[in-house]
Amino acid sequence: MSWLVLVISGVLEAVWATALGRSEGFTKLVPTAIFFVTLAASMGGLAYAMRELPVGTAYAVWVGIGATLTVVYAAMTGEQTLSVVKVLCLVMIVGGVIGLKLAH
Repeated sequence: MSWLVLVISGVLEAVWATALGRSEGFTKLVPTAIFFVTLAASMGGLAYAMRELPVGTAYAVWVGIGATLTVVYAAMTGEQTLSVVKVLCLVMIVGGVIGLKLAH
């Protein structure tokens, strides 16, 4: 159950990171509200997962999922371009996350 909660929390990290960028310094109400709600849920899920998972593993997986999804979403919406090097780096992040899961 901790791994499932951790993955969902990682997805929510990408949501709050994207909402933070779209809030334009907390001047836009809807993205600001989305930021705070998903930030709280993401941190709560991370804290829950850390009850059973090692801190280093849980945090690395959480950040890896959030960072990867944030970049992928930005590329899909045209806010960021992808290159072969960027894709290879994302693959390495995903591989590291999978490796941490398998090593646990």
